Formats: sequence, C-alpha cells, structure tokens
Amino acid sequence: MTGFQAASAFLLLSFSSLGSTCHGQSSPGVESTKDTTAPADVTLAGVDASMLTPREKREWSQEVSDLLAPCADTPVSIAQCVTEKRACSRCVPAAKYVLRAVRDGLSPEQIEKSYHGRFDADRVKNVPLDGSPSKGPDSAPITIIEFADFECPFCAMEAPVLEKSWQAHQSQVRFVYKFYPLAAHPHGESAARAGIAAMNQGKFWEMHDALFSNRDHLEQADVDGYAKAIGLDVTKLHADMASQATTDRIDRDKKLGESVGVQGTPTIFINGRDYDPRQDLEDWIQLELQSTSADAPKTTAPAPAASVVSVGGKKK
Repeated sequence: MTGFQAASAFLLLSFSSLGSTCHGQSSPGVESTKDTTAPADVTLAGVDASMLTPREKREWSQEVSDLLAPCADTPVSIAQCVTEKRACSRCVPAAKYVLRAVRDGLSPEQIEKSYHGRFDADRVKNVPLDGSPSKGPDSAPITIIEFADFECPFCAMEAPVLEKSWQAHQSQVRFVYKFYPLAAHPHGESAARAGIAAMNQGKFWEMHDALFSNRDHLEQADVDGYAKAIGLDVTKLHADMASQATTDRIDRDKKLGESVGVQGTPTIFINGRDYDPRQDLEDWIQLELQSTSADAPKTTAPAPAASVVSVGGKKK
C-alpha cells in the first residue's frame, strides 16, 4: 500500500466515525441497474487483471461489461470500447479504475456510484477560484480546490497528503484553498480570519501550515506567535482579521461551498469533480493527466483562471 493509499484509508475510517460536519465526502447511495447475469471472464488489452482472485475477476468482468464507456459519444460498455479500440481514450483508464475498486472490496453499488462520480459529465462542477489563495501555475492541467477548516482534525490530516501530492506535481497541479470554518469549531472562524490576514501580507501558505500544525493551539496569543515567526506585521494582522473585507471573503466562500454541495470539511474538488477519499490520490491525478492530455486540442488557449474545467463521460 502506498503512502497516499494509507493516508486515504485512514482518513476514510476516521471520517466515518464523525458524521457530516468535519469529515470526508459522503452522498446518498445509488440503486444498481446492472444485469446480474455473470458474463464470461473478460480480458482487455492494456489492463493487467492477473492479480485478481477468480471471484474478483468475475466481479470486474461484470462491472466492465455493464458500465458505459466514459465518453459521451461512445454508447457501449467499457469492455466493448477497449476490445473494439474505440476512439474514447479514457476506456482503458476506466477499466483500471474499476479494477482498483474491485480489489479494494467495494460493493457493486459502491463501484457504480464511484464510477459515475468519477466519469459522468454532469458530475463536473464549476467552482470559481475568485481570488482564493493558490499555488502552482494558472495554466496547470489539474486544479485541486479544498474547502477546509483550520480546526478540523481531518483537514489537518489531509493537509500533508495534499502537500506531498502538490510537491510531486508542481508544474501540473494548481492547489486552491477555500475558507469554510464550521460552527462546531470555536476557533475555526478566527483561524480563517488569520489565514486571510496573512494572505494580505503574502504569507498565506506559511500561516496555513502553522495553523494546521498547531490546530490544538489556536488562541489569539498562539496565532500572534505564528505570525511573528513567519515575519508578519501583527498590528496589520489584527486589523485585517477584524475587517469587513475578511468577513465578506469567508461569507463568499461558505455560500459557494453550499452551492456546490459542500456538507463538511475537508471537501476536495479535482478539476471540478468531488474527490472520493477511498481512491488513491496519486492514481486520481495520473488518470486526470492522461485524460487532459488525450483530450487537449492541438492548439488551445489556457482555461480561464476563474473556473475549473474538466471532461466527463456518459451516464449509464
């Protein structure tokens, strides 16, 4: 198991115990519409299924025979798409995605739900960046947007996972932070205000790291200490923390979060799609890189910085 997988697995187990406030992402279950008649075992070029047990191979064969290819103009199953070498470049990655889900022990209903969330075109959400703190090139093919609370323990656990991923893909990933303090956390809003005030002095990410590293110590005196350590003007910090502009920024991010279905923290969007914490983050990024590379036109202008654009597939 990779470091990314271990972190995601730990986060998922932790999220499940807390509910829908400071948590991983959750959504209602979906009813499976698959044909339960088991097909013959499927073999697909470019997909190594040799590690599957006989039972897993049957399950995977069923899934790739039932789920539609992830391209709107390819209304055939994943298996047929790969076998017939259809033009949809995401069919092989989709087959691999389903294979990992089977190996991870997801039920057919969970696999179907996860697959639709990952590939359906109508699951892509436009999340405006709107001047939010970010790092990485504006033209990066992948934009990761996190709605988080500095006092949320699961946000604090996710922070180094996201940072490690960004460090590994600095030229390919733009990471954006949205302020989403929760009422359940007594220091959540004041910490968010400190983050915005630090952003005004060009030191958001330094404050971001300090707050998450010390989430149990977020009294004003603690925050002032972090501010001094990273070279901030503390008097200006206090003024900006109390300003109407800071209040407006938090309100704007919270309203945006509500409009795109944020129900708790951390909630993460990768190119407009809800990131499923059961999935390995590196695998998710690699699939996104493959998809954006295959689908990019020969000559194109960069996507507008104010929105996230991605490509999806046809809903089954």
